[in-house]
Amino acid sequence: MPAKSRFTRLDAFTKTVEDARIRTTSGGIVTLTSLLLILYLVWGEWADYRRVVVHPELMVDKGRGEKMEIHMNISFPRVPCELLTLDVMDVSGEVQTGVMHGVNKVRLRAEKEGGGEIDRSALELGKAELEATKHLDPEYCGECFGAPAPSSAMKAGCCNTCAEVREAYASVSWSFGRGENVEQCEREHYSEHLDEQRREGCRIEGGIRVNKVVGNFHFAPGKSFSNGNMHVHDLENYFAGADGVEHTFTHEVHHLRFGPQLPEEVARRIGRKGMAWSNHHLNPLDDTEQKTDEKAYNYMYFVKVVSTAYLPLGWERTGSILDIPHELIELGGYGKGEAGSIETHQYSVTSHKRSLAGGDGGQEGHKERLHARGGIPGVFFSYDISPMKVVNREARSKSFSGFLVGVCAVIGGTLTVAAAIDRALYEGGQRVKKMHSS
Repeated sequence: MPAKSRFTRLDAFTKTVEDARIRTTSGGIVTLTSLLLILYLVWGEWADYRRVVVHPELMVDKGRGEKMEIHMNISFPRVPCELLTLDVMDVSGEVQTGVMHGVNKVRLRAEKEGGGEIDRSALELGKAELEATKHLDPEYCGECFGAPAPSSAMKAGCCNTCAEVREAYASVSWSFGRGENVEQCEREHYSEHLDEQRREGCRIEGGIRVNKVVGNFHFAPGKSFSNGNMHVHDLENYFAGADGVEHTFTHEVHHLRFGPQLPEEVARRIGRKGMAWSNHHLNPLDDTEQKTDEKAYNYMYFVKVVSTAYLPLGWERTGSILDIPHELIELGGYGKGEAGSIETHQYSVTSHKRSLAGGDGGQEGHKERLHARGGIPGVFFSYDISPMKVVNREARSKSFSGFLVGVCAVIGGTLTVAAAIDRALYEGGQRVKKMHSS
């Protein structure tokens, strides 16, 4: 038997001769409509195939020895920059006192004057000290008044500036006060500058890099120092105040985040998975304001930090920026990886506030709650690291084979339904004609 006739028996698509086919107007309309519908549905399948979705995954965070960046913008309208100190400490024993690298102190006008920013040209850190020492004798070696000279002194073994004398006093846990009878401070008019700034506020903006372990950073008045196992601040100038001036830790958190910022486009993509999402969901403390009229008042924020990664479409791990020594990465770049990947953090927060004078929580409606007495006035952020990690991975909503299956289903299903409709219209027309002819 010829090969052609052998395959003929397997033909599942039998044909009719042209003379046996009947073409109708309704059939032409159904055919045209079905073709348009097929084009529309195939376009929908193509758009669905091209759509990028974000799949969240939850896993154990296996990172070790990593660092974490904390970026902040916080205003203190009733504490001058001269009195405000930022300290960082963690459970590994690392302590950063009087942090200045990566952080700017912006002097603000008094609240009664609108609280606007003072000219930034006057805010360069250490400018006053450098100007004060410019005209000194090169052989000059200032006295430290019984305290050891700080290791950061411009001249080894000497205290040539008021700031260095303050640093020396802090190293031996001595209270400094206003610098009376201290030659360097009188030369730099430290007490006069302090009095001039009494009514000013301060805004802290910038970023710090910390170990990715349990720790805290806080804003408190005065120079900080360690006294045994205790972290202490020199509070004399803060509590002294001035005529008509009462310093308090009223503050506004304009922005606080852990790690690099997610681009708005990425935040919107993540938001398509259920709830509306924005960077505020990553940084819930943004635009938070707290007010108090008490000097001895303490605010504490307890933050739970969750590592969050964003991996764009087609991303493949070839290395991680977190594997590079952090000293080689500039502040603000830690966590931004190759091909647009981002290693950042989101966090949840609970807050607590209390008067350092102690007493109950009657003003807050909780008379049964007693507040401890004592402590340091200020704003404290205690952060804990979650052992879990969220990975948001971009992917196609369907594979190419899934797209082909969808196209075949669209074509086959549409033509099948169209054939049934055409058959119904034809049979109906035939019966109507028979009824009229009879």
